[in-house]
Amino acid sequence: MRTAPKSIIRTAVFPVAGRGTRFLPATKASPKEMLPVVDKPLIQYAVEEALAAGVTRLVFITGASKRAIEDHFDSDQELEQLLERQGKSSLLNQIRSVLPSYASCIYIRQPAPLGLGHAVLCAQPAVGAEPFFVHLADDLIRSDVACLAQMAEVYEAKRASVLGVQAVPRADTDKYGIVAVEADKSATSRVRSIVEKPKPQVAPSNLAVVGRYILSPSIFEHLEKIGRGAGGEIQLTDGIAALMREEAVYAYRFSGTRYDCGSKLGYLQATVEYALGHPELGKEFRRYLHQLQLQMTRGGTPARHQTNGAGSRRRSVRPASHP
Repeated sequence: MRTAPKSIIRTAVFPVAGRGTRFLPATKASPKEMLPVVDKPLIQYAVEEALAAGVTRLVFITGASKRAIEDHFDSDQELEQLLERQGKSSLLNQIRSVLPSYASCIYIRQPAPLGLGHAVLCAQPAVGAEPFFVHLADDLIRSDVACLAQMAEVYEAKRASVLGVQAVPRADTDKYGIVAVEADKSATSRVRSIVEKPKPQVAPSNLAVVGRYILSPSIFEHLEKIGRGAGGEIQLTDGIAALMREEAVYAYRFSGTRYDCGSKLGYLQATVEYALGHPELGKEFRRYLHQLQLQMTRGGTPARHQTNGAGSRRRSVRPASHP
């Protein structure tokens, strides 16, 4: 993932207070943002994308059972010393690179599950009077240039709030905030209207906001005023709709592949495709999938394998029964 030139946006907000009920029981004691895609948790991919966009301040809006996120980005001297003694320099470097020294983390507890808009409002003391990113880690986006970095370039040109958007099947509009724009075919277009999770038959378009925002600090004033909306929550979509009455908001069709890791199928798709692109695992994993496909095509049962200490595979054999 390539980085962009130094951005004037230095803060990214990560709302991570949700309970991840669609992944229970895996998320009963561990945050959904700590679910791994191959060898990194979702929240680390999110932070890496923000850092690639020039961010230096990371604000996590947390809730109950989210301590693992704080621990992940904290240093672990005991583990580092153990890896150093064992001569595992590669693993040591990976651990130390989880968070670069120039980046700072701020953790703010959301006192109640009052919605995404409320989570963003909780970030106000840390953000101040500056534009800022909002990144939802559930939406993993794979691209040559970090999605937030692409959006930062749009902000540089427009000096207005920017929403990352993607066309979705019309049948799925009730899962997203949906926008109508002035120029349907343009990569960047001013938003005419935005509505939270409309039914397909009344949705203004099929252009969905997918977990990436650059917001003007004016959003805080509107979030304070709007009150609770759909589902009894303070909706970020409603705050953006109010913001649009005073200043421009743009929709940007980002370049990249999005995986909805808030769903089990999307999470599995991301895991498979990231594994195929992994520098150490990709080649062997691709071979495994090819063999698996051949077996399934022939109507056979996938063979089970074990891995010995040397990394080679051997087929498990059930002991023969004796009379």
